Amino acid sequence: VGVVTGVAQGVSHQQKENEKAANANPESRTTKFYIDVIIEDEGSRSRGRGEILHDSIVVVRDNKLWIEPKNRVTGLPKRGDSHPFTGFYLMYPDEDRSPAERGLVTTIQKDPPMLNWIYVDNDTFELKYSNRTGSIAHKVGPWDWTDEFVDSSITLDDFEGFLAVEEDMYRNEQGHPRWALYYDWNDDGLKGRKRGRRTMEISLKRRLVENQER
Repeated sequence: VGVVTGVAQGVSHQQKENEKAANANPESRTTKFYIDVIIEDEGSRSRGRGEILHDSIVVVRDNKLWIEPKNRVTGLPKRGDSHPFTGFYLMYPDEDRSPAERGLVTTIQKDPPMLNWIYVDNDTFELKYSNRTGSIAHKVGPWDWTDEFVDSSITLDDFEGFLAVEEDMYRNEQGHPRWALYYDWNDDGLKGRKRGRRTMEISLKRRLVENQER
């Protein structure tokens, strides 16, 4: 499996940091998973943007994380050429970060397979992906999840502060705006960064990849 050098360094770094990481079950964090988008407010699930976003899936495209409809049979993106987030937790290789931070990686294509780091852009608060060189100057962790259950939620800095943002300049095949993934870093609803765009609070749920190699 081909991986970028930074991720390979992360594997080595993980081995050094496992004993120091506050992690009850380190091995479980290398289990691959998809990310499903859930609207926690039941009243919002059946109308408007909530109906569009609830039980959708996170995909990677054009260096960003997007939210797309899910095929109810396969559990994968309805759009056949979309690549779902398929990732796991890995200590980020940066000796200048103390303590070391748990990062998050994903495959970004199927063939040839390649891994990139997930990060939050310091300026826009968008969730993006890149190699170590492209991610190291931004917020790369610490990532975790809420508990040890299969359907637990993803956290960043122990905060489930994720928002779906409607991107008018990016449209799908039906001409509708696409929904991108953002982090509400200041817990203020992206104040000063929304620019009139519609947003919605979401939860990111881990869904384990079936039949994966351990």
